[in-house]
Amino acid sequence: MSTTLSTASLALLQLPMGEGMLGQALLVLLAIAVVIVVGRVVLSIAWKLVLIASVVIGALWLVSTVLG
Repeated sequence: MSTTLSTASLALLQLPMGEGMLGQALLVLLAIAVVIVVGRVVLSIAWKLVLIASVVIGALWLVSTVLG
């Protein structure tokens, strides 16, 4: 399996992808796709952290209002 994968990756590295307008457009689209996928993962983690922080700060505010 790894031999086939490394052979395929070597074959992809030898392709002249950036030559020509369509090759450059494909590279740009692939780069945008990678940014979007990584961004979605980071934003999903960030959203969870914001939600947890909001709950904690809300609970602390409620406790300080009731006890203070």
